[in-house]
Amino acid sequence: MGPMEIRPAVEAEASTVSRLLAEALRESYVPLLGESVTNSLIGRYCSISRIRTEIGVTRGDPAWLGWLVAATGRGEVVGAAAGGIVMAGCGELFSVCTAPAHRRRGVGSALLERLTDRHRAHRAREQWVSVRSGADPALPFLTRHGFRPPAAGAIGDGGNTAAELRCSRAI
Repeated sequence: MGPMEIRPAVEAEASTVSRLLAEALRESYVPLLGESVTNSLIGRYCSISRIRTEIGVTRGDPAWLGWLVAATGRGEVVGAAAGGIVMAGCGELFSVCTAPAHRRRGVGSALLERLTDRHRAHRAREQWVSVRSGADPALPFLTRHGFRPPAAGAIGDGGNTAAELRCSRAI
């Protein structure tokens, strides 16, 4: 794929991040949740104004560590990820998405690695992520990177519900 830069997003990239996130949600969740529920999620999480505001929040509370983007050597944004510190010692992966033409080329892995570095810088020892179900298309990627769902009913099972599956890994 050539050189790739992982860096904080800038406000001018809000529409690209919004589009990447909406594409990922649409591809992942229409088969699982249906078009109506997926469109509701896209409306809630992918508005350009929301992404622009989130990009603008870059310092302060580690609960939100901001958006990262993966850009090619030509400056084309081909992936994005966001995360934060949800409680002491625990980082959360809120989102990771890659442009369809750039999947399976290390973009998501590079974004996850940089986000993990940010989590470690804030003393996180583990990372958590939510997926919609055991059939979530992101699950193979997450499993490859060491994320595992806790045993059902185990103490600290991550709050798994029928609507989401919480997965974690030590970092």
